Amino acid sequence: MKISENYRDNWESYWRETSDAPGEAIWDADPSLTAAPHCELLLPHADTALPVVDLGCGNGTQTRYLATRFARAVGVDLSHAAVEHARRAADGVAVQFQQLDLTDTEAVQALHDRLGDSNVYMRAVIHQSEPPARPAVARAVAELVGTRGRAFVVELTSGSRDVLARAASAPGGPGPKLRRVFEHGLKPADAADEEIPGLLREAGLDVLATGETTLPQTENLPDGTRIDLPARWFVLAGTGTGTRGA
Repeated sequence: MKISENYRDNWESYWRETSDAPGEAIWDADPSLTAAPHCELLLPHADTALPVVDLGCGNGTQTRYLATRFARAVGVDLSHAAVEHARRAADGVAVQFQQLDLTDTEAVQALHDRLGDSNVYMRAVIHQSEPPARPAVARAVAELVGTRGRAFVVELTSGSRDVLARAASAPGGPGPKLRRVFEHGLKPADAADEEIPGLLREAGLDVLATGETTLPQTENLPDGTRIDLPARWFVLAGTGTGTRGA
């Protein structure tokens, strides 16, 4: 199923109204807190000579880091405005960005045809996708990985809803970065915990490793504590290349 125009417009408006300042988006954490430790989990399983594709790259902060660990890095995002942010921030880094709807099967296949089997990095995309579109997002990971690539997927768990509720109910309401997420109709931590591994398996992906983590945000709770959202990570391979698990 294709995504709705409302969903597309929400993301386009969010990124259009976001400045180029690092950390302006609440999830735009420094790579030392995100892509770097994630690579330490992925790299033992991955061939770094293959490209890496950052799905839902946003302004490209993590993609630029990935370009230092893999032979080639490509960032894709649904939002044209996000891709423009990413291109402006690239500043000579050898990385490519393009607009891509992960539910557009033909477009995803065309990217695979161009790059060949690739590694995939996807941080917190399935949980905020519209429920009918989530299987297609998982299938996009499987299509790009093929038989030789590996994927690192990390998604928020239900515990994140408690943290977000605490942040939203603070005196004066949520902080400005979280408030903008809600104002644009974005829905973090919207998927059930058991849904994510089920979608990955159904897409034809084997779980090579998995564990619990948090996704650091760029905004704090009123007491000064950084908002860290509970999450689960998966290292994945195409069916038949690993041992199925969850």
